[in-house]
Amino acid sequence: MKLYHDSRSLDCRAPFGAVPCGTMVRLRVYCEGNPRAVNAIIFENGKNTVYPMQASDNNAYELRYRAPEEPTLVWYHFSAVAEDGFTAYLGNAGDHLGGVGQEYDHTPPAFQITVYDKDYAPPAWLREGIMYQIFPDRFCRSRAPWYTREDIYLHEDWNEPPLALFDPRNGDTHSRDFFGGDLKGITSKLDYLRSLHVTVIYLNPIFQARSNHRYDTGDYKRIDPMLGDEEDLKELCREAKKRGMRVLLDGVFSHTGDDSLYFNKYGRYPTKGAYQSKRSPYYPWYTFEEYPDRYRSWWGVTTLPEINKENETYRQYMLEPDGVARKWVKAGTGGWRLDVADELPMRFLRDLRVSVHAENEDAILLGEVWEDASNKVSYGQMRCYCLGDTLDSVMNYPLREAALAFIKGEINAYDFTRRIESLRENYPTPFFYSLMNLMGSHDRERVLNVLAGECWDNVDPLKRGECALSPEQRALAVRRLREIWKIFAVMPGIPSVYYGDEAGLEGARDPFCRHTFPWGKEDPEIMRITQDALDLRASRPVLRIGAISITPVDNDTVCIRRFGYSGHDVFGDVLEDEDYEVTVRTVRE
Repeated sequence: MKLYHDSRSLDCRAPFGAVPCGTMVRLRVYCEGNPRAVNAIIFENGKNTVYPMQASDNNAYELRYRAPEEPTLVWYHFSAVAEDGFTAYLGNAGDHLGGVGQEYDHTPPAFQITVYDKDYAPPAWLREGIMYQIFPDRFCRSRAPWYTREDIYLHEDWNEPPLALFDPRNGDTHSRDFFGGDLKGITSKLDYLRSLHVTVIYLNPIFQARSNHRYDTGDYKRIDPMLGDEEDLKELCREAKKRGMRVLLDGVFSHTGDDSLYFNKYGRYPTKGAYQSKRSPYYPWYTFEEYPDRYRSWWGVTTLPEINKENETYRQYMLEPDGVARKWVKAGTGGWRLDVADELPMRFLRDLRVSVHAENEDAILLGEVWEDASNKVSYGQMRCYCLGDTLDSVMNYPLREAALAFIKGEINAYDFTRRIESLRENYPTPFFYSLMNLMGSHDRERVLNVLAGECWDNVDPLKRGECALSPEQRALAVRRLREIWKIFAVMPGIPSVYYGDEAGLEGARDPFCRHTFPWGKEDPEIMRITQDALDLRASRPVLRIGAISITPVDNDTVCIRRFGYSGHDVFGDVLEDEDYEVTVRTVRE
């Protein structure tokens, strides 16, 4: 017997991809020969059910299956029993990316159907916008840098490279030098951002902290004094709104700093922290293995004590009407990007979403999830972040990795297409069109370095700030950048620019991907490449809300087409825009 099923073919499965709750799904499998029985085995809500399939024409067998009424993941595969009793199975391909199935002689990996809330609708401003990510200390400063602490280094020269300063507390080498970028500085550059058609400004953490990256929160309710104060943030939000922009904050809710109001290991705060007293109101937030010096910390980094997100006093501090989540939405922000979202309990995420939406229904939660967010395995459990009850969007690292690999010739056009089509199949359409499509970020080497294939991994980490791409390497990177922007300009989702990438910044992994913005020294060619791509994106509605097809032309070439359905977009609204098609090629040299 020979079995065939293609999860991305409407002949084999309709409708395509993720479906709203209660949708009738038609499954079809083809089986040559004269099988005694053909079955669909469907796994939902912890239970396998065997459904006999009905013979149709041309060796086809069909099942009409109604999706559950509650959001969930459904899994299915097929079996066929021959006359001699042998059972053949058909399931997902070995890479689990869907499409044409694979035969097995045992229970196979299953195909996925994402069943999501029919009312799931991330706000249109997310899918129709352009995002700009800012590392606040390094974008723009409105005044000379100042600070009262003695354990940091302040750069007077804005154009110096970051320093790798050893931190005896945790061995970190990239968090104790500051340049003094601030909120007023960002406000002063809003017209520049508007010229790039930016509609969403995503800020890395801005709350009081010890480090320059501020992922070691010291006080969730206070802006870091180096950046300004609460009124400065409100002014930024007001001025941004005048220009059609929203401000998105970085929420670091899985851990705090040890040098914080809550833990207060060094006694810098006036009240008792968890490290100082078991009677501290914050003591139940943390898990101590041997009080006070042995405690659970984020990835074993002792300066980042981990929070028990199920603790009720912590939940109240974050989620109540006067809590952190709603406080900063009330201040005028558009919501939160959640650091390590896949390390936050699902209950916390659901309640966080309720809290944020109670303050502003138009605010969002955007999560840091590096893999396919529909079936992420975290702490031994599979979690789906796109059912309509937790996140509105995630950082689209799978697109980033696939696009960079394709442009550099590390994967071919067929592999690239397969990876992207798997996401399109697994994600609800509202989610797929709201993804944060990033090329660069504060967690990765600068995109020019990645495209050049030179990140100075063999150079002493303390000296990488002195490195620069050769003219030949930079020229190759620019050729590849021109090509990869074709992908990011036309893909569904919100294209995101990491500050300074448009100006031609280079840099190895952090801290050297966090150079200051080179005001007045921007690379004109790279600025023009970026501007042209963003101009195109902003001027063509079909690139934001039209349907998409991705077709490999040959190993090194892919064609991406955006189009409407009889004058309508994928959400059923009128789309008065012509189709758009672009050909993207691998750049080997």
